Amino acid sequence: MVIINSYVEELVKLYTQHIDMDYANWSKNYLRNQFDFLGIRTPIRRKLTKHFLSEFGVPKKDYLKDVILTLWERAEREYQKAALDILDKVKMDLTPDDMPWLSSLLVNKSWWDTVDVLSPHIMGYMFIAYPKLISQYADQWILDENFWLQRSALLYQLYYKNRTDEKRLFQYILNRADSEEFFVQKAIGWILREYAKTNPLVVKEFVSLNNLKPLSRREALKNL
Repeated sequence: MVIINSYVEELVKLYTQHIDMDYANWSKNYLRNQFDFLGIRTPIRRKLTKHFLSEFGVPKKDYLKDVILTLWERAEREYQKAALDILDKVKMDLTPDDMPWLSSLLVNKSWWDTVDVLSPHIMGYMFIAYPKLISQYADQWILDENFWLQRSALLYQLYYKNRTDEKRLFQYILNRADSEEFFVQKAIGWILREYAKTNPLVVKEFVSLNNLKPLSRREALKNL
């Protein structure tokens, strides 16, 4: 644990040299006062994280989970973003044994800015690498009462293009087509709009044949 705390504290030391309270307050308002911020703009934060990782490296696999969860528990949102940057660097080292704690990130401090990275970039990778995980996780998420899990189930195929499991995607959408939740309606529209870049005729037909919410329909057909 000493190694983990030392690693995280070095990042904290770096980040706290770049606090901008004006931008922190703006960011907090932008995310509806859900989280505190240090006020580090995204391009600067990414540059700082890149510098940090070049000096200290990514966490060894033995420590990865604890480092990510430690960052996730910190109050300021930039640390969750740092955790996501680290995960993206090491995702090829992740295994099915990591899925329980990875999926916990979807329902802890949940908002679109983390879920929309975790789902297509981390979960999307895991489900390609280990397809058997889909029935164990994504198929359950779409049925869960937590709408962030529903959103994640809808979006994990966001960048799959020709790899998209069309049957599963459309079933997920139909499972939640009557949702009153904005973030679910928006996700349905987004994934359909993205898949339309690969298969526009199928998306047009699906939208015309099914009773989607106006927001989902509008988003799906935006570029068609």
